[in-house]
Amino acid sequence: MATTTSATTAAAAAATTAKPRGSSSALCQRVAGGGRRRSGVVRCDAAGVEAQAQAVAKAASVAALEQFKISADRYMKERSTIAVIGLSVHTAPVEMREKLAVAEELWPRAIQELTSLNHIEEAAVLSTCNRMEIYVVALSWNRGIREVVDWMSKKSGIPASELREHLFILRSSDATRHLFEVSAGLDSLVLGEGQILAQVKQVVRSGQNSGGLGKNIDRMFKDAITAGKRVRCETNISSGAVSVSSAAVELALMKLPKSEALSARMLLIGAGKMGKLVIKHLVAKGCKKVVVVNRSVERVDAIREEMKDIEIVYRPLSDMYQAAAEADVVFTSTASETSLFAKEHAEALPPVSDTMGGVRLFVDISVPRNVSACVSEVGAARVYNVDDLKEVVEANKEDRLRKAMEAQTIITEELRRFEAWRDSLETVPTIKKLRSYADRIRASELEKCLQKVGEDALTKKMRRAIEELSTGIVNKLLHGPLQHLRCDGSDSRTLDETLENMHALNRMFSLDMEKAIIEQKIKAKVEKTQN
Repeated sequence: MATTTSATTAAAAAATTAKPRGSSSALCQRVAGGGRRRSGVVRCDAAGVEAQAQAVAKAASVAALEQFKISADRYMKERSTIAVIGLSVHTAPVEMREKLAVAEELWPRAIQELTSLNHIEEAAVLSTCNRMEIYVVALSWNRGIREVVDWMSKKSGIPASELREHLFILRSSDATRHLFEVSAGLDSLVLGEGQILAQVKQVVRSGQNSGGLGKNIDRMFKDAITAGKRVRCETNISSGAVSVSSAAVELALMKLPKSEALSARMLLIGAGKMGKLVIKHLVAKGCKKVVVVNRSVERVDAIREEMKDIEIVYRPLSDMYQAAAEADVVFTSTASETSLFAKEHAEALPPVSDTMGGVRLFVDISVPRNVSACVSEVGAARVYNVDDLKEVVEANKEDRLRKAMEAQTIITEELRRFEAWRDSLETVPTIKKLRSYADRIRASELEKCLQKVGEDALTKKMRRAIEELSTGIVNKLLHGPLQHLRCDGSDSRTLDETLENMHALNRMFSLDMEKAIIEQKIKAKVEKTQN
């Protein structure tokens, strides 16, 4: 993208560098002690300097605004655009995502910095461990995107050219659809996972607390939350394990008596990455206690510190068989090259109570396997390995993919609703201007009528009746034109037809709305920059 100096910057610079009338020496004539020089040092009148500074700032603001007005036609050709610029686990390595990550408490500051850019009206930041996405409403598509990319480059220290290799950029309905899919969990590593919906909700909460989200972005995120909720509720996409660790927990609980599953004695051997995920999924299913056998206690302590909702009991590796004797379910997840449980070990374990089905479950998620296949020959034991779990995972993945296709129908419905709402905003200024124009005429003509009739000739009731009559006539006359400005998806009228009607009304009644709207946006931008 070629770099173009913005009109605001150029105009502000011109106004700042131009000398105002009266040189600075003229402001420095008054000196302490009756206006005389002391020791050759000239002291400026503070009030005069402040007045000059205000005059320069005002001149810069006016010059910038005038420069923008000259080029307002350029902006009138394109509608303010919703866009998303970002990267995710699908497009960028973790090293790059780390540099761009924005902590939640810094979201309001990031939004403030983004909306201070010349061509960005509204902004929101969605920053998680798997993605960093910036949603904006841009006055100009090309210039706005360039400014955001430059901001990301400056923040992260990554050259813009390198960033562009990993960024994805979407605009208009594609950007909105992307956010809806993200909220529904369709863009997550684990299809349908629920954490991302909570993170999208947090963007809205953060924006409400700081007052940082604009009208379009706020509505888009709220509609995304609605879409995410509907997808999970109507398709049940988040059900079914899609990772080995979650499948291990799901399978174990499925094989236990339903009424006793959560009270079963759980044992985990190995507190590595996979073992930690097993504990995480046990917590998610409602289990309250797990015994962990591991070579060292430090890793178990770290997991205990992170997961407060479950009681984690540490046992050293030397207590492994004793711990297994006291367990109904044994999860194994170690890097051992040899089996930990052979047939003779399983036969030596005491039987499991009948309330738990009378069978001890071995769920082995290790490669190489920690539990020998011959253990399954023991009548009071059942063994499940990674291959058994993969069948569960693949079946659930296929089911989730089918549900993801169903989810697209819901997302399309919510997308249409949002776009209809946004389209309706196009005509709101014209509606207000037309109604104001009609009300001014009504009030003027009513005043003339009342003056001709005379105040004394009318009772309050008669005056009120005449006012209501004039209002009724105006409302009846405006009903047709205003109906043709509706664009909320409630009829078959297209956006192009509605906008054509709007332009016709603007011409007929000399409302001149488009340029006024652009100038209003530009003026607000200049004032914000000056402040």
